[in-house]
Amino acid sequence: MVEKAYKFRFYPTKQQESLLRRTLGCVRLIYNKALTARTQAWYEKQERVGYKQTSAMLTNWKKQQDLDFLCEVSSVPLQQGLRHLQTAFTNFFSGRTKYPNFKKKRNGGSAEFTKSAFKWKEGQVYLAKCAEPLPIRWSRQLPPGCVPSTITIKLDPSGRWSVSLRVNDTRNLSLKSVTKQVGIDLGITSLLTTSDGEKFANPKNHYKLHKKLRLAQKSLSRKTKGSNNYQKARLKVARIHAKIKDSRLDYTHKLTTQLIRENQTIVVEDLAVKNMVKNHKLARAISDANWGKLVRQLEYKADWYGRELIKIDRYFPSSKRCFNCGHIVEKLPLNIREWDCPECAAHHDRDINASKNILAAGLAVSAPVAHGGNPQDRAVS
Repeated sequence: MVEKAYKFRFYPTKQQESLLRRTLGCVRLIYNKALTARTQAWYEKQERVGYKQTSAMLTNWKKQQDLDFLCEVSSVPLQQGLRHLQTAFTNFFSGRTKYPNFKKKRNGGSAEFTKSAFKWKEGQVYLAKCAEPLPIRWSRQLPPGCVPSTITIKLDPSGRWSVSLRVNDTRNLSLKSVTKQVGIDLGITSLLTTSDGEKFANPKNHYKLHKKLRLAQKSLSRKTKGSNNYQKARLKVARIHAKIKDSRLDYTHKLTTQLIRENQTIVVEDLAVKNMVKNHKLARAISDANWGKLVRQLEYKADWYGRELIKIDRYFPSSKRCFNCGHIVEKLPLNIREWDCPECAAHHDRDINASKNILAAGLAVSAPVAHGGNPQDRAVS
């Protein structure tokens, strides 16, 4: 059984949009009030406030006269917002993320509905306190026999509404086994290079619309905040960002699906993209390349379709090691794309040589596991 989420656009009626916007506003308000309460409790009393305490606060807030509008929307999204805040703090204390931020209206927002707050009837979604089904644009059908367990409504900054249906897919999605194995070297000029010598172009979606985005942002900066013209200019900037995001995500999905279908084993480097974007000269190019999302998609798609994804150590000298003889050169600046090995005189394309070394290193790490040995005995350093 595989847990999947299917995302669709929908176009709410005026009554539905009014209710959904009020719901998103209430979720945002409760999230921010709970975050404020937890922050103040720590700085003033050095006390940690958890989900149970904030849930009790929500009950009291609903009784206040100035917050009685909280009772006009479903209580489930409000409780889910508090659970999301708890998850954010858990991730913060474990060192995975930064301290939680306040939600802002200009970023749109989302509301999560569990089974008690929606009804799935004849292939249509009925939300709590809403008599009509959501007018969803069904671009594809859900798997046969699948019923949504959770529904998330989202409004993005460009004003588009979308609904995400989480289902448990009981089908066997494993693909037919193949013998092909490939190592992948991620880059900027070429988005990725395989050990077979194939290079996939980097679409550079942000670069294509950079000039248009810059002019739109310049126009936005000249508008008076809060005015109608400011909102129009903000919406124009958001739509350009949405176009960049959609193009980038579409290309990444198509590329990862192709790699999963064609290869049984895929080896990649465990890159620390979060640290790499601290280089201000390469931050924009690295973010536009979408390396992190690409690797994450390979991970869950390999799990879905019965493929194997291997990650090797990020400090493995894949570019500086000669694949022919194993010699490692001391320095290899980024501007050098081809080089000759001083030991065996073999000529290398930098990216192809790196991808071949990545594949060899990945197979060396996985070989002991396949034979029941200890993978640390042959770990790549």
